[in-house]
Amino acid sequence: MDLLPIVEKRISRRTYQPTPLTDKDPSSLQMIIERYSGPGYRMQIYEGNLKAHYGLFSGVNTVILMIADKKDPYSEEKLGYYGELVVLEATALGLGTCWMGMYNTKSAPISLAEDEYIALAITIGYVEAPKMKERLIRKVAHRKTKSIEELTNIEKKPPEWFVKGMEAVQLAPSAMNRQPVTFTCRDDLVTASVSDISTHAMAIDLGIAKAHFALGAGGSWEWGNGEKFNKND
Repeated sequence: MDLLPIVEKRISRRTYQPTPLTDKDPSSLQMIIERYSGPGYRMQIYEGNLKAHYGLFSGVNTVILMIADKKDPYSEEKLGYYGELVVLEATALGLGTCWMGMYNTKSAPISLAEDEYIALAITIGYVEAPKMKERLIRKVAHRKTKSIEELTNIEKKPPEWFVKGMEAVQLAPSAMNRQPVTFTCRDDLVTASVSDISTHAMAIDLGIAKAHFALGAGGSWEWGNGEKFNKND
């Protein structure tokens, strides 16, 4: 599936209908999650009596738990990268989603391995057109998107594929909409970095931004802060 068109359509949704997901939707979600699963992290659908850690969400009865592995130094970055691809595919199914960074892990009593922890969650479910309360929350939570110039460190005019990648990055969600990832382009060598990779939110934001850039530019990333992008031939 070409996810780039979905990048432009997807918005964070915080108000959900009380209707549980149908039998078909969890099955489709599970297939998507399995497609994007890999070593060092995992994602798990959880349905139950869920309560957000803060009061900006309503009607949440399904989440995708993002489970990190302490043994993998890139675990949170991978969750950001592949979690965002899951979010985009869920959007294509007609579902609403939102990254929930301050998730109350006690709301989902699941079994975890010794080195695992719930890094964050993604709310997911049926949504209607945004109502006044949700529009107000979105207005308060989101500031103006940074320009490409503010998001990059470049020495000369970049190639067109880099610009397309950055246009997709401008639409990437991030904690508090801070957009902390800087993309550097020197002689077609592209890297992405944040100021403090040890910060939980920044590692996830790095992964999300890398996913958007790859969708726009066409290629793949090496894991890690300041690592390079490999453009498709």
